[in-house]
Amino acid sequence: MASILPACLAALLLLPLAAAMHSDCMFKQEQAQCLEKIRKANEQMGLNASSLGCPGMWDNITCWKPARVGEIVLVSCPKFFQIFDPDQGMRVVSRNCTKDGWSEPFPHYFEACGFDEYNESESGDQNFYYMSVKALYTVGYSTSLVSLTTAMVILCRFRKLHCTRNFIHMNLFASFMLRAISVFIKDWILYEEQDNNHCFISTVECKAIMVFFHYCVVSNYFWLFIEGLYLFTLLVETFFPERRYFYWYTMVGWGSPTICVSVWAALRLYFDNTGCWDMNDSTPLWWVIKGPVVGSIMVNFGLFVGIIFILVQKLQSPDTGGNESSIYLRLARSTLLLIPLFGIHYTIFAFSPEYVSKRERLVFELGLGSFQGFVVAVLYCFLNGEVQAEIKRKWRSWKVNRYFAVDFKHRHPSLASSGVNGGTQLSILSKSSSQIRMSGLPTDNLAT
Repeated sequence: MASILPACLAALLLLPLAAAMHSDCMFKQEQAQCLEKIRKANEQMGLNASSLGCPGMWDNITCWKPARVGEIVLVSCPKFFQIFDPDQGMRVVSRNCTKDGWSEPFPHYFEACGFDEYNESESGDQNFYYMSVKALYTVGYSTSLVSLTTAMVILCRFRKLHCTRNFIHMNLFASFMLRAISVFIKDWILYEEQDNNHCFISTVECKAIMVFFHYCVVSNYFWLFIEGLYLFTLLVETFFPERRYFYWYTMVGWGSPTICVSVWAALRLYFDNTGCWDMNDSTPLWWVIKGPVVGSIMVNFGLFVGIIFILVQKLQSPDTGGNESSIYLRLARSTLLLIPLFGIHYTIFAFSPEYVSKRERLVFELGLGSFQGFVVAVLYCFLNGEVQAEIKRKWRSWKVNRYFAVDFKHRHPSLASSGVNGGTQLSILSKSSSQIRMSGLPTDNLAT
């Protein structure tokens, strides 16, 4: 399982690590290309099994084309080593074709390409690291999914909490839930096997899962953008028709990702219909999805800066009151509350190349980012004053109703034994008390 974890983790990162291919699939792909090159070279040179010279071969690391006796063949270091050090592509390894066959590679892969350093000394640490990151984001997405589901039930259950602001929160919660579900489905379908057979999976179901996964991720980014846009509009607009705008928010939050992912799927089907679509070797096609996501992140960052600027002006207003320390404390608290809602942490690695700070990015965006849904649910539902007040009101109402129901059962055992429930008992009590009050009123009062 550890051998396929790099692909699993890299594919989960929408920015820009998803374009990277892990070592197993990379070697498999190069092996297939090598065998095809050898076949074409044999046809061009007219070589067969009885021909003198050295046949082309794949030595499990790189490809060696057919050569005649005395010929020296030079090849560059494999792509796998270029992931860790881009300069490896400029280094070469040579073999000499002798009458006894191929000579040993010179210099050895250990020396020329750093094979020993990256494949042996660090392989154990890398596997442990990838397994730790996978365990971390599995816990994070599970925690987020449970907390977001609870928050959704609360916001849907209490009618007094139904407003445009909470409707937008609910859509954001739904996008986080879909993102977590899509990650679990993707892991289960693609990377449950212990080998690297997923490198060559090319079924319709597999591609549909990848389309669904990308749609969920892009939708999550767009609803983070909607949250920032809505809050910014509330601060700058005096009269704001929230209900009318909510329709357009919904269209942007769910409709725009549909367009982006559909265009990407169509282009991928036509130009790069290879594998399960979990690897993105074609950079121009990948920008169909990556471009809108990066754009939403940067626009959200601009809205975040604008909102902080507005908050500074409002807190420094004489009408606000409070000393300077309390003003900065409130500003810092507001800023910390907005960071998870706006997804500001995604701007840290938005434009960095995939080979820069790869380990840090995995921990930051997958490990810590998987808990973002949990943080948003806690801040904007469980710690929300309106939500807490409504839950307390319902709790008090339930306790009062339960008290009167138990009290009525003790005072009127005949009605209780007849199968009348608590709600019916309370209605009988209210009707009886109203009739008693009406009978005690003077006749002239009734006439009036």
